[in-house]
This record gives sequence, C-alpha cells and structure tokens, in this order.
Amino acid sequence: MPQLYAAVLAVIVISLLAVALYRTFRVKTKADYLVAGRSLPALVLVLTLLTSWIGAGSLFAGAENAYQNGFAALWQPAGGWLGLVLIYFIAPRARKFAQFTLPDLLEARYNQTARILGTIAILFAFTAITSYQFRGGGDVLHLIFPDVITSDLGTFIIAAFVIMTTAMAGMSSVAYMDVAIGSLVTVICIIAGPMLYMKAGGWAGLHAALPPEYFQVFGNYRYGPGHVRESAGMGFIRAMEFLVPTLLLMLGNQVMYQKFFSARSEKDARVSVIGWTLGTLVLETLIVAIAVIGRALYPTGEVAMRPREIIPYTARHGLPAMMGALLLGAVFAKVISTASNYLFSPATNLVNDIFVRYLAPQASNKRVLIVSRLAVVLLGCWALYQAVYAQSILEKMLYAYTIYSAALTPVVLAAFYSKRTTAWGAVAAIATGTLVTLVWDFPGVKELFPPILAQRDAIFPSLIAAVAVLVLVSLLTRKPSPEQLAQFSD
Repeated sequence: MPQLYAAVLAVIVISLLAVALYRTFRVKTKADYLVAGRSLPALVLVLTLLTSWIGAGSLFAGAENAYQNGFAALWQPAGGWLGLVLIYFIAPRARKFAQFTLPDLLEARYNQTARILGTIAILFAFTAITSYQFRGGGDVLHLIFPDVITSDLGTFIIAAFVIMTTAMAGMSSVAYMDVAIGSLVTVICIIAGPMLYMKAGGWAGLHAALPPEYFQVFGNYRYGPGHVRESAGMGFIRAMEFLVPTLLLMLGNQVMYQKFFSARSEKDARVSVIGWTLGTLVLETLIVAIAVIGRALYPTGEVAMRPREIIPYTARHGLPAMMGALLLGAVFAKVISTASNYLFSPATNLVNDIFVRYLAPQASNKRVLIVSRLAVVLLGCWALYQAVYAQSILEKMLYAYTIYSAALTPVVLAAFYSKRTTAWGAVAAIATGTLVTLVWDFPGVKELFPPILAQRDAIFPSLIAAVAVLVLVSLLTRKPSPEQLAQFSD
C-alpha cells in the first residue's frame, strides 16, 4: 500500500518537474516570466484559474468547515460562485489594461501611494495563503507516510519543492502545471464522490449517521461559544462571514488578474470565465460533499481532532487502494499548484512594483529574472515560517481573505466602475482595511466596539471601515482626470 501511494506521488512530482524544466528554457524576458508572454489560450486559462482558486482553502479549510457544520459549509464557496458571475464582466476590461500586477492598476487609476500600500496588503494576504498550502501539503505527506514523515517535516518538504519549481519558470511554469493538475483533480473527484456516497449508505445513511443540523441552511452556524444556540440571525451573519470574504477575494484577486493579463486576447479572458464557473461549481460542491460523507464515516479518532485532514483521510481509508492513491495524489498536486500561484503573485509585486519601479527602472531582462527568482525564495521562506506556527488552516484562511477583501477589493472594483473615487480615497481605504484587520484580534481592541461587532470576525468591521473611508475621502477630494478614467472603461 505505501508503495502505491509513493508511486503515484513520484509520477506527479516528476511530471511537475518536467513541465517546470521545459517552460524554464522558454523564458527569455520579463513578460515571459511574469505573464507567460501574454499567450495563454482560453482552455489553459480555465484550468489554471480553476486550479489556483481551489487549493488548501477548499480542500482543508473548506473541508474542516464541512466536517464541523455540514452542508452549511457551502456558504463559503458560494461567495466564489457569486463572484464569478460578476467577473464575467470584469475579465475583458482587465485584459484590455494588460499590465503585470494589481498595483500597476492601482497606480494607473490612483497614485504611487496606492501602489505601495496595495503591495503591502498583497504581501500579508498571499504569504498567509501560501503558508496554509504548505501546511496542508505536509498533512498529506504525513497521512501517506505516518511512520516516516511528521506533519512539520512534510511542510518543509512541500515548501522546498514549491519554492524551487515556482522560481524556475514563473507564470509559464505555474499555468502549464495547472493544466495537468486541474484535469486530474476534476476527473478524480467526480469519480470518488459517488463511490463514497454509496459507501455511506446514500442519503438515508447520511441522515442516520449525522446530526439533523448538518442538513439545514445554517447548520451549526447558529451555535455560539460553548455550543449555545443563538438566533437564526446570528446563523445568517456567521454564514456571511464565510461568503463575503470569499466573494471579495474572488473579485479583487491579483492571481486572477495576472491570469487575465496573461490571456491571448480579451475574448479568451471572457470565455475562460465560463469554464471556470462550471468547474468551480462542480468541484467545490464535491469537496464539501466528500468532507460531509467523511464525517459520517469517521466521526471519531485522529481525524476528529484534526478535521482539516478529512478529505485525504477519507481517500486513504474510505476508497479502494488505487482510487484512494489517485485522490490523495490529486489533493497533493492541488496544494502544490495553489501554493505556487500565491507564492509567485507577491513575488511579482516585489519585482515589478518595488525593484523595477523604484530601484532599477533600466534593469535588463536577465537581471529582472534573477531578482524575480530571489524574491520567490525569500517570500517562500516567510510563508514557511507562518506555516510552522499556523494551528488552524480555517482561521488562517479567514485572516488572509479578510485583509485582501477589505483593503483591496473595494478600490479595485471602484477603479473599473466608479468615476468619482479619488486617489486619496483609495489610499485611505487600503490603509484602513489593512490596519483594522491586523489589529482586530489584539487584546482590548474589540471592547472598543458594540457587542454585536465585538463577537464577530474582522471582515465586517474592516470592510465597513474601508468602504466608509473610501466614500468620505473621495467626496472631500478632487475628482480623477479623464485620462485616468479612460483606460478603465469599455
């Protein structure tokens, strides 16, 4: 059995390395490294968008949510589904803009200060997201080789592999590795879901094994600290605390915008969103379903103490050997892919928005490539440090999503759809959203607010503060020039 799992992982690792090596020899310029030479067709875009979006946040944090709360965990991916409907209209505008990073957009629409603050917010959010990919990958290796690899050692192994392959070929490597991974994960989950459903006894078996609230709209969201039942209104608010950060991360996600900047054309960018939407609907629903089925099959034991591991644990113990090995391998590959995407993205910020923009504007392509690879290594080490000290992937996910959602998404959407938002309104909103998120959980801070806010996660306080500042400061400062607005309209 361990030999089978090792063989599957070996094939995946060798395949990913082969893609990275091949694409490395095709990287010659800054555009090749950062946006794949703006050459990605719609099919490649669909698979790389799908693969970068569904990683440890879904396979571990989302699965942990489903293990604890049942089908109410679908509120989390529902934010992404709603966001995808809106992204259909944003994608061609983003491709038309055709720069390298989101801070490029912030400076063009607002000013240099917005660019710098946006870069800082992205570094905090995306290294946090990368960190729990490392942790999730470490958990997978520990489940496969429990007597040889601890979860911490697995985290270091995954981090080293991701840092190496991402540094080699940049966006070109990331996008084409995603093609293979996205195809593998989609096929395996579609096959494994029904198999596990039948093993659990179908719908009747799930109802017999699980508490009734697992099938209700708000599940366990209606229960507060100490499992005290709260009002239905509190259940709705808790559901929104999962939906809203996911929605806003989707709408403002730099990884997504970089993929659109890499598209072959505006038409390819828009068509890719349709395929991305269908794939996300199917995969996210299957992931939640597999986690809930896993909870019915394995309500106690090791996985009950570490519910984030329910999907790889179910693959290991609940499926025939070959299918379990393939599902575990798919989870492993998915984590690697998402880690590569969210590690590469802030590295481009350091290179394009700091090094090239301010330190070495005339740097040669060779020098930019060297610095880009060094940035990947440095940020990978920072993400690894966070991974070692992260206890809950779900909590880390909400923290990362909140920083991004509150600080960046409002000003990104305003860039495309508001003619009245000003540069200093955007600067104030980015600073406010980042600051409120970072200090919200400091001792004594929540006591400064009304109880209805003090009991909640940071998303609503941060978002409300950022949007209020955005509107107020924009009303008090000079309107943007027609030149600033022209490149963001149809």
